[in-house]
Amino acid sequence: MPESLFNAVLLIAGLMFAVAFILTMWRILIGPNSLDRLIGLDGLVAMIQCMFATLICWTMDTTIANAMMVVALLGFISSVSVARFRKRDGS
Repeated sequence: MPESLFNAVLLIAGLMFAVAFILTMWRILIGPNSLDRLIGLDGLVAMIQCMFATLICWTMDTTIANAMMVVALLGFISSVSVARFRKRDGS
């Protein structure tokens, strides 16, 4: 693949991540209840992992793969803990 096309595809991916980040942050901040905020947080964690994968593709450097594992584990643990100890809103 030519380098200019490769960079264009990565630029488009970066712009899509920026739009998705804004929409996800809106869901986290404006969400009507805590479950909507939790879903937004899960989406944010998945988006961060995808951004790391895109960065690996762009730089051809796999040293941040460990950071991807840490983000995945923290996202899973936070989702499980919030879901386990969540009370109904308004009670």
